[in-house]
Amino acid sequence: MTSRRESIMAHVTSLLAGTVGVSTRIYRSRTEAFARAESGAIVVEPGIDRAQVIANCKLEWSLEVNIAVYFRGAIPDQLADPTIVSLHSKVMADRTLGGRAIDIMPTSVDPQIQPGDQPSAWIVCAYLVRYRTSAAAIDAA
Repeated sequence: MTSRRESIMAHVTSLLAGTVGVSTRIYRSRTEAFARAESGAIVVEPGIDRAQVIANCKLEWSLEVNIAVYFRGAIPDQLADPTIVSLHSKVMADRTLGGRAIDIMPTSVDPQIQPGDQPSAWIVCAYLVRYRTSAAAIDAA
């Protein structure tokens, strides 16, 4: 069985297919460093997932979903901007994520720029996803 959290993460990753500027370089929790030729990539990772009791036997969760955009170039954050615009519109098109969530909201954009002979940017776009499960089973609503 798959947890609702993993179902949400997989769905968000699939939504990003065809995102401007990344081609097929969309990864779920990638652990390898990017090579120079892989510039223009997205990594989708879970953040903290907090639960709160809302009713007898029901939990409401707040899941941080981090979508990191990686680019290299003279002004890497500027290069990443069309990708960020594209991914945001894809993620926010259905705020229930296909019925998997109550709501999704953007919370922050955190750019990290590294100097070098070809500067790079790692820009994390964070979203907060609210969803519910049974208190006894995190794979059931």
